[in-house]
Amino acid sequence: MIKSRVLRLALVGVAVSAMAACARPAEAPGPITDNGGTQPGNNTTYPDRPVTGGEMGAARPGSAEEFANTIGDRVYFDLDSYSIRPEAYPRLNQQAAWLRQYPAVTIRIEGNADERGTAEYNLALGARRAEAVRAYLVQQGVAASRIDTISFGKERPIAQGSNEESWARNRNAHTAIVSGAVR
Repeated sequence: MIKSRVLRLALVGVAVSAMAACARPAEAPGPITDNGGTQPGNNTTYPDRPVTGGEMGAARPGSAEEFANTIGDRVYFDLDSYSIRPEAYPRLNQQAAWLRQYPAVTIRIEGNADERGTAEYNLALGARRAEAVRAYLVQQGVAASRIDTISFGKERPIAQGSNEESWARNRNAHTAIVSGAVR
């Protein structure tokens, strides 16, 4: 029994090490933009574009709705990568500014992956994506004690389907408000 646990743990360690050794920025068909449209040569629209005040009315300042609708609560990653995309930095900078403005708010960064790959690989990749976002927010002045991370791997897709558009949407890190927001 102990030998099988040790063997299983060793195999997981080897898999994680192999993933780390193979990690590279992958070529994607084009970045998902947060302007509600597409960039030239890319037909993938931004899946959850922030809502502006005129579209649905203003959310209460300091609320989870304000955070999700005006700042945006999700950033996207390339295939097999946990490197933050350049187009995600403005959103993460806005998240950091909002979190500094509301110091009682705590968050959880949820790392996600698309359906391809093993469950173990995707859990490890989701964890790295969540940690990359956490590290950036901490670097921007958000207290580390206010941020938890979790990986859901491929278990919580936001887009159904087995195509590049669905996979691109499912490769993300979601910033969830846990407590401290205005209701």
